[in-house]
Amino acid sequence: MQYLQGSSALNPVRPLIGALLLASSLGVAALPRHSPVPGGVAVIDLGPIGQAAPSARWGEQPIAVVSDHGRWFALLGIPLDTLPGDLEIGVFFGSTATIRHVAVQIKNYPEQRLTIKDKRKVEPNPDDMARIEREKQTTDAIKRSFSAPAPATDFSLPASGPLSSRFGLRRIFNGLPRNPHAGLDVAAGAGTPVRAPADGVVVDTGEYFFNGNTVFIDHGQGLITAYMHLSRIDVQVGQAVKKDKPIGAIGATGRATGPHLHWAVILNNTTVDPELFLPRP
Repeated sequence: MQYLQGSSALNPVRPLIGALLLASSLGVAALPRHSPVPGGVAVIDLGPIGQAAPSARWGEQPIAVVSDHGRWFALLGIPLDTLPGDLEIGVFFGSTATIRHVAVQIKNYPEQRLTIKDKRKVEPNPDDMARIEREKQTTDAIKRSFSAPAPATDFSLPASGPLSSRFGLRRIFNGLPRNPHAGLDVAAGAGTPVRAPADGVVVDTGEYFFNGNTVFIDHGQGLITAYMHLSRIDVQVGQAVKKDKPIGAIGATGRATGPHLHWAVILNNTTVDPELFLPRP
């Protein structure tokens, strides 16, 4: 899966996102694991809670700030194409601005070779490419969205089954290099329930060229999750969902070699490793 499709009609559901997630901004969040590598998440300690919540930015991109055990933390998603080196994060406590540094480390992801029977899903025709571009434009709007309340980050695995393809794999389809694997695959039979990993609001659903039947959930502050290749969708845009409640079922729609869930996690407009948000085995 390369693209995350969606709709740009996000504004009508943002007030609902705020109302649903406000409580989580005041409580304790289970932090994702600190992994400052390409495709990882940097968990940045901003200091003790003693005043209003700070804000943080990486360049022009706002990033999530959550509280945990009496301290503020910024959560930075690191793009897969980031080179090792130093990243600067701007942190703002009212009118006071400071800089935090993140040292990005090297991580090499393994290669995966797959055979796709539907050759159009590997070498799309011009009409397909036009559709893919339209879908990508609307997806980009979803990935850039940033609602105010802090998200809950204590995720659960959204489907039961073995993890068949990990995040970051360098993909070769029918002998042709394609974008890295930007999610986590769970292998299970068609019809297996897919559940929300945390509270949120559905911001888009639909059927897309690569992703098949897809659901997007906004959890707050640029933390978005997506569920792809579904056999059916059981939720609607604008619907509030609670953790572990069904949102659809596993299928093989779109570009898929068999029934599975492709689960993507997006943080500050960046796809990151979903396993960092799950409890340690």
